Amino acid sequence: MPAADRSMLALAGWLRSLPDERLAALIDAREVRESSVKDWFDLAEALLSADSIKKALARLDRTTLSALRSRDPSALGQAYELGLAFGDAEVPDAVAAVVPELDDSSQPAALVPVPTSDRRFTDRVAAEHAYRTTGAVVELVIALHREPAKALARGGITLPDSKRLAAAMGLPLDDVPAIVDIAERAGLVVKQGQHWLPTEAAAEWPSLDWAQRWARLAAAWSERLPDDIRIVLAERAGAEWGDRLTEAVDWMFPLGGAWMRDRIAVYTRDAALLGITADHVPSSAGNALLTSGPRDAGRIMAAAFPPTVDTVYLQHDLSVVAPGALRPDLDARLRELADRDGPSTYRISAASVNRALALGRTERDLQTFLQQVSRTGIPQPLAYLLRDAASRYGTVRVRARGAGSEVRSSDDLQLRAILADSGLTGLGLVRDGDALRSGHDREVVFWALAEARYPVAAEDAQGRIERIRRHEAPVAPAPQTVSTLVERLRLSAADTADDERAWLARQLDLAIRGKVVLTVTVAMPGGQLQDYQLEPSSLAGGRLRARDRAADIERTLPLSSIQAISPAQ
Repeated sequence: MPAADRSMLALAGWLRSLPDERLAALIDAREVRESSVKDWFDLAEALLSADSIKKALARLDRTTLSALRSRDPSALGQAYELGLAFGDAEVPDAVAAVVPELDDSSQPAALVPVPTSDRRFTDRVAAEHAYRTTGAVVELVIALHREPAKALARGGITLPDSKRLAAAMGLPLDDVPAIVDIAERAGLVVKQGQHWLPTEAAAEWPSLDWAQRWARLAAAWSERLPDDIRIVLAERAGAEWGDRLTEAVDWMFPLGGAWMRDRIAVYTRDAALLGITADHVPSSAGNALLTSGPRDAGRIMAAAFPPTVDTVYLQHDLSVVAPGALRPDLDARLRELADRDGPSTYRISAASVNRALALGRTERDLQTFLQQVSRTGIPQPLAYLLRDAASRYGTVRVRARGAGSEVRSSDDLQLRAILADSGLTGLGLVRDGDALRSGHDREVVFWALAEARYPVAAEDAQGRIERIRRHEAPVAPAPQTVSTLVERLRLSAADTADDERAWLARQLDLAIRGKVVLTVTVAMPGGQLQDYQLEPSSLAGGRLRARDRAADIERTLPLSSIQAISPAQ
């Protein structure tokens, strides 16, 4: 249809005029398939497809939808961002045809503030949820430091690793994806290749105090809120969410449907886990987060968290009992030589002590630390364990060799035991004289032996013991602001003049096929510019043939003389 071609022609010109960053944002927001776009007209056509328009309209609030119908430029902000309107409040016919007439009679009732008495109960429940979720993220980070989790192709975590992480966090299996989402949003874990790993930014996480931990998670939740959802939630910072929030969302986004409700559901789910809400009502900390920011929210939540302790009881059975939540920095240090058994209990073993030694601690370091935090001194069985583990540490050594690694020991029985260990078959160890060879690198072999409780140490090329860390994913770089599609469109012609001629020819070709009347600006021999209302009929040999309706004659114009074209008004 001529009208459709006219819209596509005008939209393509507007897209071409946008700055790169704004164009890239529009392409990303409209989820354009880059492989289907070769030029500006392909992009305009993709944006004007029925499915693309339907998805984009679902993101507009009631005010913007009304502005699309009335073509009110003062309220078309988001419509411009999505390419549903352009220029001087121009709305493509394909868009205008599907914008509904809205009825305001179904507006939800006015918000009712939550009573102060209910707020106290809400805050207590919210603090319990926040504390539990914050602790779960701590356990997740530590568990992934010990052993990365295998990732599914779609981004989740395999069932065996999900069960392992659920046990480590003390949560139901179904809660694992949500906790991973919260940790990923805060930049603490990331999917890299085929595994989920802690990031470099997670290194300090276990030593932060509880309020700092929670504030970081809550800030990440707030910062990642899309603008439309932020507006909806901020308006209800002091009122009930739940079904009433759903009603408000349905009214504010008339075409949002399940897409908008699903988006809201993800953020409200995480809000409940983080104690931003409790029983569908914002807590005092959640209210502060939505209205004044993470600092005030963190201060409020800190006052609701239980106090921490800085001493423990060391038992003769090698267990460690804290009379409350252990101070985070002490908890992080204790976990180097002990495994967590429960909310306030730990257990020390030969394997856990060996792990601490592998991290660079000495027997003296461990004894000093335990003496500082223990209310009961160091029991004799524990002192013996520390001494024995330190004497045995490093009797098994791993070093790099070629593309793989080798394992050596002065005790051949140790090598035989390692070779026969069914839990280590994945390393592909083979006997090579007085050593074992593996195709895996040193770090993989070292951590596999350490987890299997062998007194292993890593050594460098000179045979010196050195500390190695588990692999951590680097902090992800900031996303590129200019997509590859934008670059391809901008670089479609190396020569600017050639690009301009190709752009002109493409517009004329579209006008010829759609029989669109154009306003053609032509440079005359004397240098002045002349506008003609023309209906192009053919383009060949660098010349345009077109019907001048006003003069009722056919004109032939060289492309080099045409300065600009636009749809006739």
